[in-house]
Amino acid sequence: MKLDPTWVLVSMAISGVGFVLFGYGRKQRRWPQGIAGVAMMVYPYFVPSVVVMAIIGAALGALTWLAVRLGW
Repeated sequence: MKLDPTWVLVSMAISGVGFVLFGYGRKQRRWPQGIAGVAMMVYPYFVPSVVVMAIIGAALGALTWLAVRLGW
């Protein structure tokens, strides 16, 4: 597996956001943030493309925002 520097940077950024979301969700006992945080920390390991990784990260962020907006 080739480690492209862009892929590493994007995956670390997304995983960092996921770590913060997971910590917030765990501390506040908020399920949407906790689940989205775990998903954001794990999925970059399985996605080889930077573009697809960014699209999935944006979709997870939008779904988390929508879940919180709907009161979950």
